Amino acid sequence: MRYPGGSSYYATPSMSIPPGVKWLLVSNVAIFLLYFIATIPQPGYGWLFSPFSLTPVKAVEGLQVWQVFTYLFLHDPNGFSHILFNMLALYMFGKTLEETWGTERFLRYYFGCGIGAGLCVILAGYLTGDPYTSTIGASGAIFGLLLAFGVLFPDSTVLMSFLFPIKAKYMVMIVGAITFLSIPKSGSGVSHVAHLGGMIVGYLLLKTSFGQRQLNRSRYTRESLLSRVTGAWREYRLRRARKKFQVYMSKQNRKDGPRVH
Repeated sequence: MRYPGGSSYYATPSMSIPPGVKWLLVSNVAIFLLYFIATIPQPGYGWLFSPFSLTPVKAVEGLQVWQVFTYLFLHDPNGFSHILFNMLALYMFGKTLEETWGTERFLRYYFGCGIGAGLCVILAGYLTGDPYTSTIGASGAIFGLLLAFGVLFPDSTVLMSFLFPIKAKYMVMIVGAITFLSIPKSGSGVSHVAHLGGMIVGYLLLKTSFGQRQLNRSRYTRESLLSRVTGAWREYRLRRARKKFQVYMSKQNRKDGPRVH
């Protein structure tokens, strides 16, 4: 599935890439290239990366708990579409969110969604009796970013599948519905549980006090220009009123003569 991308709104217009998104882009691409090279010729040394993919039985029974984090940096080495669309979505939506939230809070949200999606994959693996299938990719965290963008900037215009203009809030609804309806399908090679898990965890994070602070901050970013203009206008009117009052008092003082104590 192609990720929705592109936006007509940026919280802080800038051509530069913020440090959090830049670090994620560089690290994901670098690890993908190493993974890709290691699998030439097939299977090559791809097995070196298997301890870092997310396999429920290994993460739980083998106590390889780091997998809920490391799987976010691995992408399918047999093609470029997996990492390409993840990184495009990370840049298009993550850039705006990081400029709105700040690097620390953006990374906390990103990894919160990714790790939460990983926990959903583990839970689903045991519930369906298939805890041996491995999952890789940053899609869980990316879908969390899509959810956050749709919540914070619902009326901004994005390009669905990089082609069709649509409001962000409708894009999130459509993507969420498609993901949910795709979960029963097996054999597709796509972890729809991770996608939906990332969106659910992202929504829960936005509903916490952490998320409310981010919502308030995003509203401030969008309204700051108007607030500054109206504030400057009120200050100007106050100065004028104060000046008129001083002129009036000085006239009254001249009429009544000097004050004595």
